[in-house]
Amino acid sequence: MVDTTQTGGLPTSARRRPAISKRQRKLRSTLVAYSFIAPNFIGFAVFTLGPIIFAFALAFMHWDGSNHISFAGLDNFWHLFRDRAFAAAFWNTIIYTVFSVPLTMACALGLAILLNQKIAGRGFFRTAAFFPYVASLVAVAVVWNMLFNPDMGPVNMILYSIGIDPKNLPGWAADKNWAMVTIILFGIWKNMGYFMVIYLAGLQGINAELYEAADLDGATAWQKFWHVTLPQLTPTTFFVSVMLTIQSFKVFDQVFMITQGGPGTSTLVLVYHIYNEAFISWDLGYSSMVALVLFMLVLIVTVVQFRLTREDTA
Repeated sequence: MVDTTQTGGLPTSARRRPAISKRQRKLRSTLVAYSFIAPNFIGFAVFTLGPIIFAFALAFMHWDGSNHISFAGLDNFWHLFRDRAFAAAFWNTIIYTVFSVPLTMACALGLAILLNQKIAGRGFFRTAAFFPYVASLVAVAVVWNMLFNPDMGPVNMILYSIGIDPKNLPGWAADKNWAMVTIILFGIWKNMGYFMVIYLAGLQGINAELYEAADLDGATAWQKFWHVTLPQLTPTTFFVSVMLTIQSFKVFDQVFMITQGGPGTSTLVLVYHIYNEAFISWDLGYSSMVALVLFMLVLIVTVVQFRLTREDTA
């Protein structure tokens, strides 16, 4: 029989059980929360953070992947200044970023404004614009090479039909003077659909009363775009610019599929140079140093973007 003669009829065993303190409950909740994120964090630490730290350390080593690792000091760093391929890849990456980022943003914003209107088939055109981003890179690269084939591609045939001399037709990916243009156009076409969707979300979040007030003031379409749409899209534009900049600095796949860095070094970019040094020449130490330079370059550009945006919004 349970003893309930004390403390309001509660069983003696219940009275003797120690109460859980507020600190213990908080600790238990914290441990439960960490148990949920632990698998993801462990995967990140093993497959991402660990290799990044090892790559930074490897930048100051000599290693070909099979023999013993030896300390190189700053040898890999000084080798950067003697490597003409690195210089070409560095400037090609800068050129690609400088042209690709603003042009992609402009095309994405233009598409978003156009497809935000009430037009027939709006859903179809949105899907068509977004499709290249999710389509297989191999497939779209093959299609792109067919479209821009110097001899029988539809683009050059159209240019010929409007009166351009066949001798002056662009060689596109086969011409060192046009190869980078081809890569930039491909990047714009493939990526603008994704950022169009982001701009669409930003446009639909703008208060319609702002446009109504602008109409009452007699503002033109350009004035509404410049004084209402663009200021309201500032956070979206900042996000798009940062993501596009990072993506442009680490461009690799489209270069690999279309030009393989050629002709010569006309489309050689930093990530493709890292690939060549690491998996073609098997100079893993030097390739890690190039990767470290790329990391610092992206970090500096991103910090500058954050500071400029903070000053504009201050």
